[in-house]
Amino acid sequence: MQTAYKSHTKTLFFCCEILFAILSISYFKHNTFLYMSTVSTETSKLLRAHKKQNIYLDHAATTPMNPAVKTAMDPYFCEKFGNPSAFYEVGLQAQDALEESRGDVAKILDCNPREIIFCGSGTESDNLAVLGVARAYGKGHIITSAIEHHAVLDPVLELENEGFEVTVLPVNKDGLVEAQVLKKAIRKDTILVSIMYSNNEIGTVQPIADLSKVCRDKGVLFHTDACQAGCYLDLNVKNLGVDLMTLNGSKIYGPKGVGCLYIRSGVKIKPITWGGGQERGLRSGTHNVPGIVGFAKALTLAQKNREKESKRLEKLRDKLIHGLENGIPKCFLNGDAQNRLPNNVNMTVLDIEGEAVILFLNELGVYASTGSACTSASLDPSHVITALGLPYEAAHGSIRFTLGHSTTSEDIDFVLKIMPKITEILRRISPLNLEAKKIQQGQCKLHV
Repeated sequence: MQTAYKSHTKTLFFCCEILFAILSISYFKHNTFLYMSTVSTETSKLLRAHKKQNIYLDHAATTPMNPAVKTAMDPYFCEKFGNPSAFYEVGLQAQDALEESRGDVAKILDCNPREIIFCGSGTESDNLAVLGVARAYGKGHIITSAIEHHAVLDPVLELENEGFEVTVLPVNKDGLVEAQVLKKAIRKDTILVSIMYSNNEIGTVQPIADLSKVCRDKGVLFHTDACQAGCYLDLNVKNLGVDLMTLNGSKIYGPKGVGCLYIRSGVKIKPITWGGGQERGLRSGTHNVPGIVGFAKALTLAQKNREKESKRLEKLRDKLIHGLENGIPKCFLNGDAQNRLPNNVNMTVLDIEGEAVILFLNELGVYASTGSACTSASLDPSHVITALGLPYEAAHGSIRFTLGHSTTSEDIDFVLKIMPKITEILRRISPLNLEAKKIQQGQCKLHV
């Protein structure tokens, strides 16, 4: 299995080289094969010069499970396996664990336990928030932003097809939604605003308290997707002023396939699944007790350690940002430099293809991404990067490194050592020669 995977990866890697060579024919004409030969030679040298690492830098996609979380989950797989809806001992054991976990999450969010609804994922939670509120009202106007996760954007599009009116707010060049822009967009028939707390691709942290205040003053419900915030930001719903908030387990060193939706008491909302009536009728289906226990434990640990871990990661993040900016010409940060997650580094490296960089890094044992893991199969440029005003050609050069518990200073040193060489190799066969200043100032719009 491992051999097949390695072969597949190398096939993709060299296919990417060939693709770049083909694109370069009109530019290099008779020298195309010389360039291909040079690149292949330099690629081989680069791979031979470095021992393969095991550096995971894609924590925004998913995180490894904390061993303490697995320990907390273990009894509920085989020993205390009952259905919490059953009224006998093994079922009551599961019910006790379920409600204890609900209480733990509520304590962190500073809300009533009945305001916590457990779901099967962050995506399901987002869908329940957006579709559930809209369908409870039956008609009206919905506002979201251009950089939301598709778990919000796609249900909003579905609602537009059902007859709801939709406004997608732009972000500024730093990826932030401005309170005044939101205020102007709210109408008398606006029923819901959904703006994510921190972006999964560029790491920008929105001024949620300011945005929610605008909505509160106008009597409009406010939902935030906080999946990326669980390890690093304050989740107190009273401080944030939100009416609904989404969290999930896979981004906080917990289990996959579990999340929750905070719903402030009194908010009108309809279910999007029906059945046994679990979770106050809002999320039918037998509870994933091990997952819920793991989610609560992971969130508790993440919030307990968030300040210390955030300070550690900020230093590594800034070291990586400055090292890439100084070591690679025409390379710049995407998203606000200050209002960003402590673990997120999203860079645009002009004149190259981000997917090719990822394949290079993979061969060297460094695991990063070009954007959201949920859309990694798409060849389209990131909607988040293009929302910042970058043309497609620049958006295709975006690379995301997201740091985590295992990240060390030595890991960052290795990335800074190999990235300039990878960039140099790929630029040799690139047909592009974009001007960084014009790109950053929004003056270069090549793609029509």
